[in-house]
Amino acid sequence: MNSRDRTFLALEHRRGDRVPIDFWATTAVAQHLETQCGKPYVEFLDDYDVDLRYIEGPTYTGPDLSQGEDIWGVKRAAVASGSGGQSESYSEVTMAPLSMSQSPSDIEAYDHWPNPDMFDYDVVEKQCDAVLQGNRVVVFMGDRLNRVAQFKPAMYLRGTESIFLDLAANPAIAETVFRKVREFYLEYLERILLAAKGKIDIVMTGDDFGAQNGLLISADMWRTFIKPGFADYMNLIKRHKTRTMHHTCGSVVEIIPDMIECGLDILQSIQPEAKGMSLASLKEAFGRDLCFQGGVSIQETMPYGSRDSIRDEIKSLADIAKQDGGYIFCTSHNIQADTPVESVITLMEAYLEFGRI
Repeated sequence: MNSRDRTFLALEHRRGDRVPIDFWATTAVAQHLETQCGKPYVEFLDDYDVDLRYIEGPTYTGPDLSQGEDIWGVKRAAVASGSGGQSESYSEVTMAPLSMSQSPSDIEAYDHWPNPDMFDYDVVEKQCDAVLQGNRVVVFMGDRLNRVAQFKPAMYLRGTESIFLDLAANPAIAETVFRKVREFYLEYLERILLAAKGKIDIVMTGDDFGAQNGLLISADMWRTFIKPGFADYMNLIKRHKTRTMHHTCGSVVEIIPDMIECGLDILQSIQPEAKGMSLASLKEAFGRDLCFQGGVSIQETMPYGSRDSIRDEIKSLADIAKQDGGYIFCTSHNIQADTPVESVITLMEAYLEFGRI
Protein backbone atom coordinates (compact mmCIF):
# COMPACT_ATOMS: atom_id res chain seq x y z
CA MET A 1 0.00 0.00 0.00
CA ASN A 2 1.47 3.39 -0.95
CA SER A 3 1.21 6.77 0.76
CA ARG A 4 -1.80 7.88 -1.20
CA ASP A 5 -3.77 4.72 -0.56
CA ARG A 6 -3.20 4.66 3.20
CA THR A 7 -3.74 8.39 3.69
CA PHE A 8 -6.99 8.55 1.76
CA LEU A 9 -8.27 5.48 3.62
CA ALA A 10 -7.46 7.19 6.93
CA LEU A 11 -9.27 10.35 5.82
CA GLU A 12 -12.30 8.20 5.08
CA HIS A 13 -12.10 6.81 8.64
CA ARG A 14 -11.00 3.43 7.35
CA ARG A 15 -8.05 1.26 8.26
CA GLY A 16 -5.08 0.81 5.95
CA ASP A 17 -1.77 -0.95 6.52
CA ARG A 18 -0.55 1.66 9.02
CA VAL A 19 -1.24 5.14 10.36
CA PRO A 20 -0.11 7.78 7.81
CA ILE A 21 2.93 9.89 8.72
CA ASP A 22 3.52 13.63 8.38
CA PHE A 23 6.66 15.45 9.50
CA TRP A 24 7.00 19.06 10.66
CA ALA A 25 10.31 20.66 11.62
CA THR A 26 11.91 24.09 11.47
CA THR A 27 14.45 24.88 8.77
CA ALA A 28 17.27 24.66 11.31
CA VAL A 29 16.16 21.17 12.36
CA ALA A 30 15.95 20.02 8.73
CA GLN A 31 19.47 21.31 8.11
CA HIS A 32 20.74 19.67 11.29
CA LEU A 33 19.20 16.35 10.23
CA GLU A 34 20.96 16.60 6.89
CA THR A 35 24.29 17.17 8.62
CA GLN A 36 23.85 14.45 11.22
CA CYS A 37 22.36 11.84 8.87
CA GLY A 38 24.65 12.66 5.95
CA LYS A 39 21.90 12.86 3.36
CA PRO A 40 19.47 15.36 1.83
CA TYR A 41 16.36 16.14 3.85
CA VAL A 42 14.06 14.56 1.24
CA GLU A 43 15.99 11.30 1.57
CA PHE A 44 15.48 11.41 5.33
CA LEU A 45 11.73 11.72 4.71
CA ASP A 46 11.84 8.83 2.25
CA ASP A 47 13.79 6.62 4.67
CA TYR A 48 10.90 6.85 7.13
CA ASP A 49 8.19 6.66 4.45
CA VAL A 50 6.68 10.05 5.29
CA ASP A 51 3.37 10.14 3.42
CA LEU A 52 2.53 13.85 3.14
CA ARG A 53 4.76 16.24 1.15
CA TYR A 54 4.42 20.01 0.97
CA ILE A 55 4.87 21.95 -2.25
CA GLU A 56 6.32 25.46 -2.20
CA GLY A 57 3.55 26.99 -4.27
CA PRO A 58 3.77 29.99 -6.60
CA THR A 59 6.96 31.97 -7.04
CA TYR A 60 6.95 35.56 -5.84
CA THR A 61 7.70 37.96 -8.72
CA GLY A 62 6.50 41.25 -7.23
CA PRO A 63 8.31 44.32 -5.89
CA ASP A 64 11.63 43.85 -4.13
CA LEU A 65 11.32 42.64 -0.52
CA SER A 66 14.98 42.89 0.42
CA GLN A 67 14.40 45.78 2.84
CA GLY A 68 12.80 43.60 5.49
CA GLU A 69 9.17 43.94 4.38
CA ASP A 70 6.82 41.06 3.60
CA ILE A 71 4.15 41.12 0.88
CA TRP A 72 1.82 43.03 3.22
CA GLY A 73 4.32 45.84 3.81
CA VAL A 74 4.93 44.60 7.37
CA LYS A 75 8.50 45.27 8.46
CA ARG A 76 10.33 42.35 10.05
CA ALA A 77 13.71 41.56 11.51
CA ALA A 78 15.51 38.29 12.18
CA VAL A 79 15.56 37.29 15.84
CA ALA A 80 17.91 34.53 17.00
CA SER A 81 16.89 31.92 19.54
CA GLY A 82 19.11 29.38 21.27
CA SER A 83 22.82 28.98 20.69
CA GLY A 84 25.37 26.88 18.86
CA GLY A 85 24.00 23.74 17.22
CA GLN A 86 20.60 24.42 18.79
CA SER A 87 20.10 27.91 17.37
CA GLU A 88 17.12 29.10 15.37
CA SER A 89 16.14 32.31 13.60
CA TYR A 90 12.65 33.77 13.24
CA SER A 91 11.28 36.82 11.44
CA GLU A 92 9.50 39.02 13.95
CA VAL A 93 7.32 42.06 13.30
CA THR A 94 9.05 45.38 14.02
CA MET A 95 6.39 47.71 12.61
CA ALA A 96 2.66 47.18 12.05
CA PRO A 97 1.86 49.53 9.15
CA LEU A 98 -1.85 49.95 9.94
CA SER A 99 -1.34 50.62 13.65
CA MET A 100 -2.11 54.34 13.26
CA SER A 101 -5.15 53.96 11.00
CA GLN A 102 -8.22 55.66 12.41
CA SER A 103 -11.04 54.54 10.12
CA PRO A 104 -12.09 51.95 7.54
CA SER A 105 -11.23 54.45 4.80
CA ASP A 106 -7.65 54.60 6.13
CA ILE A 107 -7.49 50.82 5.84
CA GLU A 108 -8.87 50.92 2.29
CA ALA A 109 -6.33 53.58 1.30
CA TYR A 110 -3.31 51.56 2.44
CA ASP A 111 -0.98 51.31 -0.55
CA HIS A 112 0.70 47.96 0.24
CA TRP A 113 -2.21 45.56 -0.14
CA PRO A 114 -0.74 42.62 -2.08
CA ASN A 115 -1.99 41.66 -5.53
CA PRO A 116 -2.30 38.05 -6.72
CA ASP A 117 -0.56 39.18 -9.91
CA MET A 118 2.69 39.36 -7.90
CA PHE A 119 3.16 35.58 -8.25
CA ASP A 120 4.01 33.10 -10.98
CA TYR A 121 1.62 30.15 -10.73
CA ASP A 122 3.03 28.15 -13.64
CA VAL A 123 5.43 26.32 -11.30
CA VAL A 124 2.67 24.74 -9.20
CA GLU A 125 1.73 21.81 -11.44
CA LYS A 126 5.38 20.71 -11.80
CA GLN A 127 5.75 20.78 -8.01
CA CYS A 128 2.71 18.53 -7.71
CA ASP A 129 4.03 16.16 -10.37
CA ALA A 130 7.33 15.76 -8.50
CA VAL A 131 5.42 14.62 -5.39
CA LEU A 132 3.04 12.39 -7.31
CA GLN A 133 5.92 10.55 -8.98
CA GLY A 134 6.69 9.10 -5.56
CA ASN A 135 3.02 8.27 -4.87
CA ARG A 136 3.00 10.75 -2.00
CA VAL A 137 0.17 13.05 -0.90
CA VAL A 138 0.41 16.62 -2.25
CA VAL A 139 -0.19 19.35 0.34
CA PHE A 140 -0.10 23.12 -0.14
CA MET A 141 0.09 25.38 2.88
CA GLY A 142 2.37 28.27 1.89
CA ASP A 143 5.25 29.52 4.00
CA ARG A 144 5.03 30.77 7.57
CA LEU A 145 4.53 34.40 6.52
CA ASN A 146 2.11 33.77 3.69
CA ARG A 147 -0.42 31.16 4.76
CA VAL A 148 -4.11 31.46 3.89
CA ALA A 149 -5.52 33.10 7.01
CA GLN A 150 -7.37 36.11 8.41
CA PHE A 151 -6.54 36.70 12.05
CA LYS A 152 -2.75 36.42 11.95
CA PRO A 153 -2.26 38.77 8.98
CA ALA A 154 -4.56 41.23 10.76
CA MET A 155 -2.31 41.02 13.85
CA TYR A 156 0.76 41.67 11.71
CA LEU A 157 -0.83 44.59 9.86
CA ARG A 158 -2.74 46.30 12.64
CA GLY A 159 -0.73 45.15 15.66
CA THR A 160 -1.90 42.44 18.04
CA GLU A 161 -3.23 44.76 20.73
CA SER A 162 -4.95 47.03 18.22
CA ILE A 163 -6.82 44.30 16.36
CA PHE A 164 -8.08 42.87 19.65
CA LEU A 165 -9.32 46.31 20.68
CA ASP A 166 -10.88 46.81 17.25
CA LEU A 167 -12.97 43.66 17.66
CA ALA A 168 -14.59 45.20 20.75
CA ALA A 169 -14.50 48.94 20.09
CA ASN A 170 -13.88 49.49 16.36
CA PRO A 171 -15.62 46.60 14.59
CA ALA A 172 -15.80 48.43 11.26
CA ILE A 173 -12.01 48.67 11.18
CA ALA A 174 -11.60 45.00 12.06
CA GLU A 175 -14.11 43.97 9.41
CA THR A 176 -12.31 46.02 6.76
CA VAL A 177 -8.91 44.52 7.60
CA PHE A 178 -10.31 40.98 7.51
CA ARG A 179 -12.11 41.66 4.22
CA LYS A 180 -9.00 43.03 2.51
CA VAL A 181 -6.94 40.07 3.69
CA ARG A 182 -9.63 37.63 2.61
CA GLU A 183 -10.01 39.21 -0.84
CA PHE A 184 -6.33 38.64 -1.56
CA TYR A 185 -6.23 35.05 -0.31
CA LEU A 186 -9.39 33.95 -2.12
CA GLU A 187 -8.00 35.05 -5.48
CA TYR A 188 -4.47 33.83 -4.69
CA LEU A 189 -5.72 30.39 -3.64
CA GLU A 190 -8.09 30.15 -6.61
CA ARG A 191 -5.18 30.69 -8.98
CA ILE A 192 -3.06 28.09 -7.20
CA LEU A 193 -5.79 25.47 -7.41
CA LEU A 194 -6.45 26.24 -11.07
CA ALA A 195 -2.73 26.01 -11.87
CA ALA A 196 -2.49 22.66 -10.05
CA LYS A 197 -5.15 21.15 -12.35
CA GLY A 198 -6.58 18.95 -9.62
CA LYS A 199 -3.24 17.62 -8.42
CA ILE A 200 -3.26 19.16 -4.92
CA ASP A 201 -4.74 16.65 -2.48
CA ILE A 202 -4.91 18.81 0.65
CA VAL A 203 -4.88 22.58 1.18
CA MET A 204 -3.86 23.66 4.65
CA THR A 205 -4.98 27.05 5.89
CA GLY A 206 -3.35 28.38 9.05
CA ASP A 207 -4.65 30.80 11.65
CA ASP A 208 -4.13 30.61 15.41
CA PHE A 209 -7.44 30.81 17.26
CA GLY A 210 -6.45 29.35 20.64
CA ALA A 211 -4.16 29.79 23.63
CA GLN A 212 -3.25 27.07 26.11
CA ASN A 213 -6.47 27.28 28.10
CA GLY A 214 -9.04 28.54 25.61
CA LEU A 215 -9.83 30.73 22.62
CA LEU A 216 -7.99 33.98 21.98
CA ILE A 217 -11.34 35.69 21.45
CA SER A 218 -14.84 34.64 22.46
CA ALA A 219 -16.60 32.01 20.40
CA ASP A 220 -19.33 34.52 19.53
CA MET A 221 -16.75 37.03 18.34
CA TRP A 222 -15.03 34.33 16.27
CA ARG A 223 -18.36 33.44 14.68
CA THR A 224 -19.07 37.08 13.86
CA PHE A 225 -15.71 38.15 12.46
CA ILE A 226 -13.79 35.01 11.43
CA LYS A 227 -16.23 32.24 10.61
CA PRO A 228 -17.63 33.77 7.39
CA GLY A 229 -14.16 34.04 5.87
CA PHE A 230 -13.18 30.63 7.18
CA ALA A 231 -16.22 29.20 5.41
CA ASP A 232 -15.27 31.06 2.21
CA TYR A 233 -11.84 29.41 2.25
CA MET A 234 -13.26 25.95 2.92
CA ASN A 235 -15.88 26.33 0.20
CA LEU A 236 -13.30 27.45 -2.37
CA ILE A 237 -11.11 24.43 -1.63
CA LYS A 238 -14.07 22.07 -1.74
CA ARG A 239 -15.16 23.44 -5.14
CA HIS A 240 -11.84 22.19 -6.46
CA LYS A 241 -12.53 18.75 -4.94
CA THR A 242 -9.59 19.10 -2.57
CA ARG A 243 -9.49 18.20 1.12
CA THR A 244 -9.24 20.91 3.74
CA MET A 245 -6.83 21.03 6.68
CA HIS A 246 -6.50 23.87 9.15
CA HIS A 247 -3.66 24.63 11.55
CA THR A 248 -4.40 26.39 14.80
CA CYS A 249 -2.44 26.31 18.01
CA GLY A 250 -4.09 26.05 21.39
CA SER A 251 -7.46 25.02 22.74
CA VAL A 252 -10.22 25.46 20.16
CA VAL A 253 -12.75 22.84 21.32
CA GLU A 254 -15.53 25.40 21.57
CA ILE A 255 -15.49 26.22 17.85
CA ILE A 256 -14.71 22.79 16.39
CA PRO A 257 -18.42 22.22 15.54
CA ASP A 258 -18.35 25.52 13.64
CA MET A 259 -15.24 24.49 11.70
CA ILE A 260 -16.86 21.18 10.80
CA GLU A 261 -19.97 23.06 9.66
CA CYS A 262 -17.77 25.20 7.39
CA GLY A 263 -16.35 22.10 5.69
CA LEU A 264 -13.14 21.33 7.55
CA ASP A 265 -11.81 17.80 6.95
CA ILE A 266 -8.63 17.71 9.08
CA LEU A 267 -7.77 19.68 12.22
CA GLN A 268 -4.08 20.36 12.87
CA SER A 269 -2.39 20.79 15.29
CA ILE A 270 -3.49 18.67 18.19
CA GLN A 271 -1.62 20.24 21.08
CA PRO A 272 -1.84 17.80 24.00
CA GLU A 273 -1.01 20.39 26.68
CA ALA A 274 -3.90 22.63 25.58
CA LYS A 275 -7.20 22.30 27.43
CA GLY A 276 -9.48 19.64 25.97
CA MET A 277 -7.16 18.88 23.04
CA SER A 278 -6.08 15.30 23.70
CA LEU A 279 -6.56 13.03 20.70
CA ALA A 280 -8.72 10.64 22.72
CA SER A 281 -11.19 13.33 23.77
CA LEU A 282 -11.31 14.90 20.31
CA LYS A 283 -11.95 11.61 18.54
CA GLU A 284 -14.66 10.72 21.02
CA ALA A 285 -16.42 14.05 20.56
CA PHE A 286 -15.82 14.77 16.87
CA GLY A 287 -14.20 11.71 15.31
CA ARG A 288 -17.16 10.79 13.13
CA ASP A 289 -17.05 14.14 11.33
CA LEU A 290 -13.42 15.23 11.50
CA CYS A 291 -9.90 13.84 11.05
CA PHE A 292 -6.87 14.94 13.04
CA GLN A 293 -3.15 15.48 12.49
CA GLY A 294 -0.59 16.04 15.23
CA GLY A 295 -0.59 15.35 18.94
CA VAL A 296 3.05 14.58 19.78
CA SER A 297 4.23 17.17 22.29
CA ILE A 298 6.99 19.57 21.23
CA GLN A 299 6.75 21.37 24.56
CA GLU A 300 7.77 18.41 26.70
CA THR A 301 8.16 14.99 25.07
CA MET A 302 10.31 15.83 22.05
CA PRO A 303 12.82 18.25 23.60
CA TYR A 304 13.05 16.69 27.07
CA GLY A 305 11.59 13.19 26.93
CA SER A 306 13.51 9.94 27.14
CA ARG A 307 13.47 7.34 24.37
CA ASP A 308 10.87 5.36 26.34
CA SER A 309 8.63 8.37 26.89
CA ILE A 310 8.63 9.19 23.16
CA ARG A 311 7.79 5.59 22.30
CA ASP A 312 5.05 5.47 24.94
CA GLU A 313 3.44 8.64 23.56
CA ILE A 314 3.44 7.30 20.00
CA LYS A 315 2.03 3.93 21.10
CA SER A 316 -0.78 5.68 22.97
CA LEU A 317 -1.70 7.77 19.90
CA ALA A 318 -1.49 4.72 17.63
CA ASP A 319 -3.76 2.66 19.87
CA ILE A 320 -6.41 5.39 19.58
CA ALA A 321 -5.99 5.97 15.84
CA LYS A 322 -5.87 2.35 14.73
CA GLN A 323 -9.43 1.74 15.87
CA ASP A 324 -11.08 3.57 12.98
CA GLY A 325 -8.55 5.78 11.14
CA GLY A 326 -9.17 9.50 10.98
CA TYR A 327 -5.67 10.41 12.12
CA ILE A 328 -2.23 11.30 10.71
CA PHE A 329 0.90 11.01 12.85
CA CYS A 330 2.74 14.29 13.44
CA THR A 331 4.07 16.51 16.19
CA SER A 332 1.88 19.26 17.61
CA HIS A 333 3.91 21.85 15.66
CA ASN A 334 7.34 22.15 14.07
CA ILE A 335 10.03 20.25 15.93
CA GLN A 336 12.32 22.95 17.33
CA ALA A 337 16.09 23.22 17.39
CA ASP A 338 16.22 22.21 21.07
CA THR A 339 15.21 18.64 20.15
CA PRO A 340 18.09 16.14 19.89
CA VAL A 341 18.47 14.31 16.58
CA GLU A 342 18.34 11.03 18.52
CA SER A 343 14.85 11.92 19.71
CA VAL A 344 13.73 12.65 16.15
CA ILE A 345 15.02 9.26 15.00
CA THR A 346 13.24 7.56 17.91
CA LEU A 347 10.03 9.35 16.90
CA MET A 348 10.23 8.21 13.29
CA GLU A 349 11.04 4.62 14.21
CA ALA A 350 8.14 4.57 16.66
CA TYR A 351 5.72 5.82 13.99
CA LEU A 352 6.61 2.87 11.78
CA GLU A 353 6.63 0.33 14.60
CA PHE A 354 3.44 1.22 16.44
CA GLY A 355 1.48 2.52 13.46
CA ARG A 356 1.24 -0.89 11.82
CA ILE A 357 -2.29 -2.26 11.70
